[in-house]
Amino acid sequence: MSLIKKDKINGDALGTGRRKSSVARVRVRSGEGKILINRKPLDEYFVNDQDQTAIKQALVATELEGKLDVLVRVNGGGLTGQSGAVRMGLARALVSYDESLHDALRDGGFLTRDSRMKERKKPGLRGARRGVQFSKR
Repeated sequence: MSLIKKDKINGDALGTGRRKSSVARVRVRSGEGKILINRKPLDEYFVNDQDQTAIKQALVATELEGKLDVLVRVNGGGLTGQSGAVRMGLARALVSYDESLHDALRDGGFLTRDSRMKERKKPGLRGARRGVQFSKR
């Protein structure tokens, strides 16, 4: 499976990231460092500093902060799951943009999928694992 994906029309580097139930579609192009998430600036969409730094980490690790424009469409899940999805999608898009960044992103753990998801509810139980309380009498 090839990780290199480019837009056929304008040549943007593409990447898809997933975390929990969130999916982020990320485009990277050369520019002046704008990061737009669902057509809003980064600090307006993700108000938590923790989420903002998680997204910027991949750009800082590759020393490309301020040199690329990042456009993101993200949906599903909560804000923390979405920021994790954007982080992974951005890393994949950066690899599509420049293959030589792969080792640096792999070593930083940006390309690893966090597979933890909510477990489904099972029949006969109250939740995924919680059953009904046992009563002796």
